[in-house]
Parts: sequence; structure tokens; C-alpha cells
Amino acid sequence: MQAYVVGGAVRDALLGLPVKDRDWVVVGSTPEAMLAEGFRPVGRDFPVFLHPQTQEEYALARTERKSGHGYAGFVCHAAPDVTLEQDLLRRDLTINAIARDHDGRLIDPCGGVADLEARVFRHVSPAFAEDPVRILRVARFAARFTDFSVAPETLALMRQMVAAGEVDHLVSERVWQELARGLMEQRPSRMIRVLRESGALARLLPELDRLFGIPQPAKYHPEIDTGEHVLMVIDQAATSGQPLAVRWACLLHDLGKGDTPAHVLPHHYGHEAASTRRAREVSERLKAPADCRDLAEMLAREHGILGQAAVLRADTMVKLIERCDALRRPERFLLMLQGAACDHSGRGAGTITAPADWPPLLRWEAVLHAVRSIDAGTIARNCRDKASIPQALHAARVAAVKALDSKDSA
Repeated sequence: MQAYVVGGAVRDALLGLPVKDRDWVVVGSTPEAMLAEGFRPVGRDFPVFLHPQTQEEYALARTERKSGHGYAGFVCHAAPDVTLEQDLLRRDLTINAIARDHDGRLIDPCGGVADLEARVFRHVSPAFAEDPVRILRVARFAARFTDFSVAPETLALMRQMVAAGEVDHLVSERVWQELARGLMEQRPSRMIRVLRESGALARLLPELDRLFGIPQPAKYHPEIDTGEHVLMVIDQAATSGQPLAVRWACLLHDLGKGDTPAHVLPHHYGHEAASTRRAREVSERLKAPADCRDLAEMLAREHGILGQAAVLRADTMVKLIERCDALRRPERFLLMLQGAACDHSGRGAGTITAPADWPPLLRWEAVLHAVRSIDAGTIARNCRDKASIPQALHAARVAAVKALDSKDSA
């Protein structure tokens, strides 16, 4: 029995990046032998075991054969006679098909080291086309390794896969998983670009794909193109370290602009309502978690008015805070503000600023604090007519915002 470190651990070590987890391939063994050595089985579809001390994953060397559509349509063969080279040949990219033995010697049958040096994503073999998840993985890697490019022949193969309908067999949960991971990388816009170049974006997120080429007023959007604006916004969210819910909301916040009639362009009057509906539809289709879905809808609905904080009446601001349930869930409201700040700062050259410096964000934070300082219990007890409590609370909150403005002006 021989064990080799494989995949991401070898790749990241060669790139000088921190290695978080190590995966091992075991050659010349059987499930029975692994159990006898104290390994604990965890694999459902093929033999994978946890080391009794390190808890690292050890998988028996295996080959795969396509048996159906989608990423799950495979038959795996694991046996003592499967070689390390055969196992490496079933992997997606050459940079992930490098192994290292206990002595530190590299086994690189696919030229992965050379592609690491050239900063290229290249598929190992034509078998790449058998698993549509690999399109999403390449796109996600592009968001992580920002100086890598996709080999022309690999991009061509990805396009062929899309044309053959392989992407259409992906289940929503797996699409969401890969998109979410890509959004949390260093430059998520590169993931979207690769998906678009391969044709996969039009199949997986057609609502987003159709934004490219749709104009916006240059006065407010020097970048003009709506799709390009969205990419700038999600990169701003990544640069400022926003959580997944904010990045997802930023990705979907302008989807309604794809519904704007051609004769109205480049203006998008009232696009927030359409954006809210589209954001909800996409989140539900991909089965996004509730916090991501809710924040995406909220940002899509409110992002237009949030930037007008300096001129809004106190009553209008309080109504917005109330309909966003910010009194019970202030943390979600603050996340929405971060998304709106990214929307503002993610624009054409010359207008980009740090989201945290956006004046409306500071204004809304102060207003929220003033509104939350109202003692609702006292007001409720002083109301003779219980039916008038909501109106009394609203009036008190408006007064608190006006008092805040009076204090600021003084």
C-alpha cells in the first residue's frame, strides 16, 4: 500500500499558498485492508476513509466511467491494480492532477507543473466533458487564481459541453454550492466572465446574462453596460470583505433592468420592482439559503432610494426602516446598507470609492440608531386606544429622526 498527497494541497504548496487540507490517494489497497489499519469509512459513492489520527481523507485509487447525464452519472472502479497515473487522469485540470509521495517527489503525468508556471487552466483529457460541474469549478478557480487564464482548447470544450446540454442536467443545489464558493473568492467577477464566455451563464443565470449590453445613463454609470456594473459591484463586495448574503444580493440587485423596454433605454424607471421579483425567482430556483434570498430581495427593492438619504423626509426614512423590519433585525438592514454602498462604489473609473465612506450609509446608520432608541414599551402603555399604538410608535420614531437632524444642524 502506497499513499500520495494529491490535488489542491500539492497545487497550493507549489504556488506558495497556505495548505489547509490534505487529500490522499492510496494505491494497492482494499477497503478491508484500510479497515484493518484503523481507517474509518466515510465515502458513499466510492471508497474514502478518515485516517485514525489525522482525520485526513484517504481515497482508494479509482477510475470513472460515464453512465448517464450530469455530474452524478458515473460508475467508479476502485481496485488494488488501479495505478496512481490512472487515478490522476480522471481529474479535471492538469494543475489538480499532481501527486507527491512521502519523500516529496512529484508525480506529474499531465504537465500540471508547467501549467502552474504558465498560469493556465487546462483540462486533463477529453473526459473533462463528462462532468458539467467542471465548468463551474473552472469558473470558480478563475475567481480565486486571478492571474490564471483558461486554455483556448479547454474553453472550446466547455462551450461544446454547454451546446450538448450537459449543463442543463445540473441540480440547483450543486449550482448554488459552486456559485456561492466562487462569490467568496478574491475576484468573483472572473467567475461570471468565464461562465459567460463558455455559454453556461445563459443557461444557469439567464437573468444575469442578458444584462450585458444593456445601457445605463452615463451620468450615473460611466461604465454604461449594466452587466459590467454588476461585476464591478460584486468585486467591491469582495474587496470590502462582505459576507455571502451581501455578495449574492449585489449579484442580483439590478436584474430588473433586463426587463426595461428598448424605447426607454438607457433609463430604467422603476426597475426596482422587477429586480425584486427576478431576485426572488432566481434565489428560489437555485435554492439559495433564506438569509441570501431575503437580503437579495430587500436590496433589489430598496437600493434606489437608499442613496437619496440626504434629501428624504424623516417620515419616508422611518417607513423604509419599518418595512425592512430593521427594528427587529437591524443586522440585516446594516448588511443591506453595505450592499447599497457597494452598488454606489462599483461604477466606472473615476467614481469608485470605498463602500464604508459612502455618506448615505453613515446617514442611515445614524437614523436607525435614533429610531431604535425609542422606548416602544412606554409608548404602548401610555396609549389609551391599543389600536393607535402603531401610529404612536411611528410618530415617535419620526420625531426622533427630526431631533437627530436638528442636533446635526445645530
